[in-house]
Amino acid sequence: MAFARRPWMRVVSVGVLALSLVGVTACGSTGGTRTFQSGDESRSGLFGLGGGSAGKGGAGAPAQLGVNGYLWRATLDTLSFMPLASADPYGGVVITDWYVNPEKPDERFKATAYILDTRLRADGLNVTVFKQISDGAGGWTDAPTSAQTETDIENAILTRARQLRLANISG
Repeated sequence: MAFARRPWMRVVSVGVLALSLVGVTACGSTGGTRTFQSGDESRSGLFGLGGGSAGKGGAGAPAQLGVNGYLWRATLDTLSFMPLASADPYGGVVITDWYVNPEKPDERFKATAYILDTRLRADGLNVTVFKQISDGAGGWTDAPTSAQTETDIENAILTRARQLRLANISG
């Protein structure tokens, strides 16, 4: 009886193996949308995470930014006087921590800069500034900021980005 079951089990195990191979092959498909692109299209290892050739920017190649590099560097340069809370070069978000001007210790500012484009354009940047005023008892109260403040910071970032671009072009 045990000898009669062997061919049937062999057929089932071969079928399971074949279905497993088809399933694993389907996982390696390169079609459809991709949610993460590292800038190195030559990688072809398991799950697309390795096996790239050294001649075409293999594993040692630097990752590319997801936003305009000039706007990114200019944003970090312009907001460098404020403490940095978070910076995401792939999403294009720079968030500063609260900054207190030594000349006016009763108010503090925080800024968030969004880089929205991979091109160096004025509409590819958005800066939001938050302001708080001390209530005297150790607490802080939100206060409105002037829209001109945000515009001035955006213009300073764009000016610095143009300077960086021109310095890169001229050598």
